[in-house]
Amino acid sequence: MNDRSTFNPGAAVNAVAGELFKQAASEGRDALNTAELEKFVASFGAALAEGTPGGVDLRIELNNTREFGIVITAGQGGIDAQLDRDNFRKDRASVSASVELTDAADFLGLFRRTLAYRKMAALAQRDGRRPPDQVLEFCFGLMLGLAREYSATNPQAPFVLRTLELDSVQFNKKPTVGSARFEFGAPVAGRLPRPVHKIDKLIHPQSIGIIGVSATSMNFGRIILKNLMGSGYPKEKLTILRPGETEIDGVRCVESLKALDHKLDLLIVAVAADAVYGLVDEIIETDAVESVMLIPGSLGETAKSREPAAALAARINAAHGRPDGGPVFLGANCLGVVSHPGGYDSWFIPLERLPKPQKKPERNSVMLSQSGAFMITRLSQNPWLDPRYMLALGNQTDLTHGDMLGFFAERPDIETIGVYIEGFKDGDGLDFAKAVRRAVENGKQVVVYKSGRTEAGAGGVMGHTASIAGDPVLFESVLRQAGAIVAEDFNTFDDLFYIAGALHHKKVGKRIGAISGAGFEAVGMADSIVSETFALDMGALEDATVKRVGEILAAKRLDALVEVRNPIDINPGADDEAHLLITQAFLDDPNIDAVVVGLDPTAPSIRALESSTLRPGFDLSDPKGTVHLMPPLVERNDKPVIGIVDGGVLYDAMAARLMDQGVCVFRNCGRGTRALVRYVEARLNADAIKNRNQ
Repeated sequence: MNDRSTFNPGAAVNAVAGELFKQAASEGRDALNTAELEKFVASFGAALAEGTPGGVDLRIELNNTREFGIVITAGQGGIDAQLDRDNFRKDRASVSASVELTDAADFLGLFRRTLAYRKMAALAQRDGRRPPDQVLEFCFGLMLGLAREYSATNPQAPFVLRTLELDSVQFNKKPTVGSARFEFGAPVAGRLPRPVHKIDKLIHPQSIGIIGVSATSMNFGRIILKNLMGSGYPKEKLTILRPGETEIDGVRCVESLKALDHKLDLLIVAVAADAVYGLVDEIIETDAVESVMLIPGSLGETAKSREPAAALAARINAAHGRPDGGPVFLGANCLGVVSHPGGYDSWFIPLERLPKPQKKPERNSVMLSQSGAFMITRLSQNPWLDPRYMLALGNQTDLTHGDMLGFFAERPDIETIGVYIEGFKDGDGLDFAKAVRRAVENGKQVVVYKSGRTEAGAGGVMGHTASIAGDPVLFESVLRQAGAIVAEDFNTFDDLFYIAGALHHKKVGKRIGAISGAGFEAVGMADSIVSETFALDMGALEDATVKRVGEILAAKRLDALVEVRNPIDINPGADDEAHLLITQAFLDDPNIDAVVVGLDPTAPSIRALESSTLRPGFDLSDPKGTVHLMPPLVERNDKPVIGIVDGGVLYDAMAARLMDQGVCVFRNCGRGTRALVRYVEARLNADAIKNRNQ
């Protein structure tokens, strides 16, 4: 018998599984049979048998996914598990996490959100027993240990777990498992690691070459050249590869890569797709370039191109086995890069169609997008975002989402990262999730939107950037657990990316104050403080705050019309000063962690118009107006303030003036409050992650 002080139940379970794998493999099988499953289940003290009628059935799974490696999932089992997961709120039917980013205690914390756990806890309370936490944590620990032992990330693993499904699990006097499935396989070699340090050459190039520039027409290559020069990149650092020409637009030309007199930091390739294959071979052979931007599309996006595109990716991968790692490639089907610190814009969108104004002296964000058009529309509609770097990844022929996020997660000049994803390369979802975790531990926020959420959308993804979309529910579960803020649509992405940048240096908490001169707006804020997975609280004002606000209202002759409470409707007669004095009073209250304030632009007492014919000078130029008084209020307070400018185009200038000065502004109270709810949840989750790892 084993000495209990040295006996490791996890090691025993792993050893039994290994022996069973060997036995099954020797018989040409990749799944355990019933007898083997009974032996495996017995190794952790359970029986393969039906449970007690009326008991709580669980399903605990380990699945080796294409994107994230092995993922652990737990939730309702038996017949309840067959119910459509869309009928449940998030985290109620089941929860999932990457086995490499969780432990037993952490995953138990996730599992407590499920209906299955709540049923177990309720039954235990009814029967006078302790909650089932200890046995659940033990069980999750065994599963996680097994997953790590037989994971592709374990170089010593002779087999790799594919699927372990334990269904109708009950924890009675003796644990029972109603049914089980256990599949395994041989390890498969992955891609070589990319030399990601060369991304620095890509975004801060000291020399740029371009191939595909027309000498006679405004093709994509010529537009890129114009944008490079228009963004201020020095002509003397540019080289055009074009036989038969000496210069185009004042930039020198050379015949070929072999004719270069120095190694290029970056080569931008804007040739036809069928010319890319041979050119990439030449790039690898000549070793004349550190990084490459592949602009052409259709590589791997059509049935005809998938095989040659895969062969091209294999040749690029093989080059990474060289001592220097070979060149890195961005794209194909890549819009290009805007790098403000690198001083260049290589997008093939003319600057006149997408001006990139500098809204603040120091940008703190980066946007990574598989779709260039996604970035174009975001920036066109929301110019105040204007990230420090914007990179289009395209088909991820070489550099992946995980590579890019991992690089920027370590940069101290970046505070917020927005990412649009259509699909991951094999295994890159795990790299991406790890990079999310590193970014969060480094004090950054990562906002992610994943397309291909429906069957029709997934088909569109395959035709756009040759990506496999993957399960959106699993995607969200794993990345939220890693620490990302996951948006469900374009508008939510815009809101979360914006608010994450605007409030990065503010302290956060769960208690909100809501202020407006419009009754519907004050109520609307209060109605918007609950999401599917989190809720803010309406803070209880201290007596001193109630008295202070009452005095402000009395001074404005509004005290007879307004009851001091939270949320508060301060009446349409409140002027700019009243709004901001009451906002400051709320911020000074220790029971309030953030304030959402409706700035009531349509109210006649608010200086919200660019110019007023009825009251000349009572407009945005008046120093007593909100656009002058609110920015210093926001700057001096370490609590978040969200301004709401709910009105039409007449009030665009007011909103823009505030945003340009660093005030976080939304155009309706629901969007602003909901964005704050999601942001506070993510920040508190990030704090918990950092505290666990300290």
